[in-house]
Amino acid sequence: QVQFVESGGGLVQPGGSLRLSCTASGGVSGGVFSIYNMAWYRQAPGKQRELVAGITSGGTTNYADAVKGRFTISRDDAKNTVYLQMNSLKREDTAVYYCNRATPSSGWAVRYDFWGQGTQVTVSS
Repeated sequence: QVQFVESGGGLVQPGGSLRLSCTASGGVSGGVFSIYNMAWYRQAPGKQRELVAGITSGGTTNYADAVKGRFTISRDDAKNTVYLQMNSLKREDTAVYYCNRATPSSGWAVRYDFWGQGTQVTVSS
């Protein structure tokens, strides 16, 4: 069964940057990961999980309005990894960030009903 491991979170001051990584394992070798449409989601305390950014197998990207122009999603299929470069971070970006396989045609709904442990991003001075 595929698993996703997120990393790269931490404590950063407003205006700072972080780069998150999400590496897939378990049945994704041999080019399987390359056909996955992937997305980053986040969940802040007391709020529902929300889409942050998505990337198709062909490299087409999609961003939530709140992060457009500040965040960049990318992928390295040779490493079975998707990245999220976060610049100009704001306090409201504080959340646990998760990745998952996604379905672009369904509003980037998650494909799997399981999640990794996520990575905590805290933006604070």
